[in-house]
Amino acid sequence: MHKLLEKIFNFLYPIFRDWGMSRNVASYTSLIFNIAILIALAYVIYYAAKFVLVTLTAIFAQRTKTKFDDYLIQNKTTRYTAYLIPFFFIYKAVPVILDRYEYWESIFGKIVGIYIVLLGLWIVRTVFNSLRDYLKQKPEYSDKPIDSFVQVIMIVLWIFGVAMIISTLFGIKKGELLTILGTLSAIIILIFRDTILGFVSSVQVAINDMVRIGDWITMDKFGADGDVIEINLTTVKVRNFDNTITTIPTYALSSDSFQNWRGMQKSEGRRIKRHILIKSSTIRFLNDEDLHQLKKVQLIASYIDSRQAEIDKYNDLRGIDKTLSLNGRNMTNLGLFRKYIIQYLTDHPGLNKNMHIICRQLQSTAHGVPLEIYVFSSDKRWANYEYIMADIFDHVMASVRYFDLEIFELPSQIGKLE
Repeated sequence: MHKLLEKIFNFLYPIFRDWGMSRNVASYTSLIFNIAILIALAYVIYYAAKFVLVTLTAIFAQRTKTKFDDYLIQNKTTRYTAYLIPFFFIYKAVPVILDRYEYWESIFGKIVGIYIVLLGLWIVRTVFNSLRDYLKQKPEYSDKPIDSFVQVIMIVLWIFGVAMIISTLFGIKKGELLTILGTLSAIIILIFRDTILGFVSSVQVAINDMVRIGDWITMDKFGADGDVIEINLTTVKVRNFDNTITTIPTYALSSDSFQNWRGMQKSEGRRIKRHILIKSSTIRFLNDEDLHQLKKVQLIASYIDSRQAEIDKYNDLRGIDKTLSLNGRNMTNLGLFRKYIIQYLTDHPGLNKNMHIICRQLQSTAHGVPLEIYVFSSDKRWANYEYIMADIFDHVMASVRYFDLEIFELPSQIGKLE
């Protein structure tokens, strides 16, 4: 309580001192009158500045071809500048009005000076926001992380602004203040760790062209699978395909792994890479009767004739005993099925014929022999891509039985439980 009373006394003492020194109520009446005149003049200057900077600038902006001045008006740069001009007038007039009252001159001078610094920073912020909005409308800059660079510049300016405010309040020289801030750099780095890491990552993202606004990225660690809608200093926002928003730390783009689908979107096709499992026990050699039946399949009829003629010639030249199918060269139902799939894929209208069309066997597993289709759809749109892929595998799975093959399935347990 004692300390509180002491602070109140110290605050009121200059008032009592000035009052005691003047002993003249008229001097305070004159002071109030001067302050009223000053406020009135400031209002006149404000409305004049507002008319020139806001009204006339808006008319001028409508007649110019550039859009930058339109963004300045949208971000209220001219309006805030109109506020700044009368405060400059007040700042210059305070020493004259309060010439006999040093204490109040110091208080009002500091308050007005601090307000001018804050308002100046706010005006600079609106200018950079206008520049950001203007550049985002340019095709060459629309996918760049402009927000990150604007935020970095504003952080630096705010640091200098806070230094000026502290210097104004406590009368500390700016050089000494910056020296103190330098000694506190370790604490500053700790406090602004994410900001600093985000800035470094933003630079890496921009220089290496890792991510752009509009890119489709997948990042399983953060559950992100969608389009990048915003890149700023600390976060990257991704609109997932279920319309939820995932926020990723910017520095995670350089420290963690993610998948960017931009290459696919710019390419001539979207990859289809999927396999089915063939029961190994159903794979066998084909006899003449099997080949006769399979010749009814139009896509491979000519291939069967040419391939069988080649095999027969090879076996005859070497006198192969064909009473046992294992001897010599033979066709298998799986091999012929692979050929059928390739022919089917080659004729499919939804695939890009200038890119890979492959049907291959993968390493056998305990669940069967994987038969993988590796092709590229010409339509990269998600819904159409899924339709093309489903259409292909519908046909493939329905075709398996015609080659006396079976797809592996785990046995059902229904009806076997006691």
